[in-house]
Amino acid sequence: MYRKILTIQDISCVGQCSLTVALPILSAAGNETVILPSALLSTHTMGFNKFTCLDLTNEMEKIINHWKEENVKFDAFYTGYLGNDGQVEAALKAVPLLKENAIKIIDPAMADFGVLYPAFDLDYVEKIKKICEIGEVILPNITEACFLTGLKYQEKHDEKYILNLLYSLRNLGYKKIVLKGANLSKDKIRIYIYDKEISYYEHEKIDKSFHGTGDVFASSFVAKYLETEDLYLSTKFAGDFTLKAIKETLDDPEHWYGVKFEKCLNLLTEGAKK
Repeated sequence: MYRKILTIQDISCVGQCSLTVALPILSAAGNETVILPSALLSTHTMGFNKFTCLDLTNEMEKIINHWKEENVKFDAFYTGYLGNDGQVEAALKAVPLLKENAIKIIDPAMADFGVLYPAFDLDYVEKIKKICEIGEVILPNITEACFLTGLKYQEKHDEKYILNLLYSLRNLGYKKIVLKGANLSKDKIRIYIYDKEISYYEHEKIDKSFHGTGDVFASSFVAKYLETEDLYLSTKFAGDFTLKAIKETLDDPEHWYGVKFEKCLNLLTEGAKK
């Protein structure tokens, strides 16, 4: 199905993350992809020095108001990294632009490795909870799930810990949950899925960290979910797509700032032809 999706994230000109990932992935899957940029950065913020950043919070509301005047409507809605409270509020103001049965997917991109990203505080977490409430699907990693629920972060995971996180997220009212980065073994990563019941998809663990893989996972998940509306199939596809992008990058030590997801776009274009 050909859908018009609105995605709200920043533009990092160099770095293969946020909108420079979401736009090509969603478009390759055969969707009309409309962007609402929250900020314009020369590079992403990890590993680069003296990056520039133009905050577009005020412009976001002007763009949304113009779309309302033009009666622009969207079939789907996907948010990624939002850099401050005002950008979360602006994203919420875009909700009236959605059609009645629009698919809404929220990636609460705010934390990793047990800590919030440097720009954020606990007040910001409360704002993210607000936008998660409108989501049909939320895509937190383990750290983000801990901040959403108030549970203590652990580096080592067992099934009891993961289930506690999932039940706590569900008790907050989140309908469909994809919990990324469960680390239960030395050579595998699990992605847990909670819809009517709990399941998981497991794939090979690469013992190296890459920037932007969360955005690659989220965008490829959204692309597949718009096609299938199947939580497990979309999770499996996104996990495999991200792993393939990482493997395409492993032999290039100079490419430290992201992953070569472009080499995997054929996996999406093939599906778009069906």
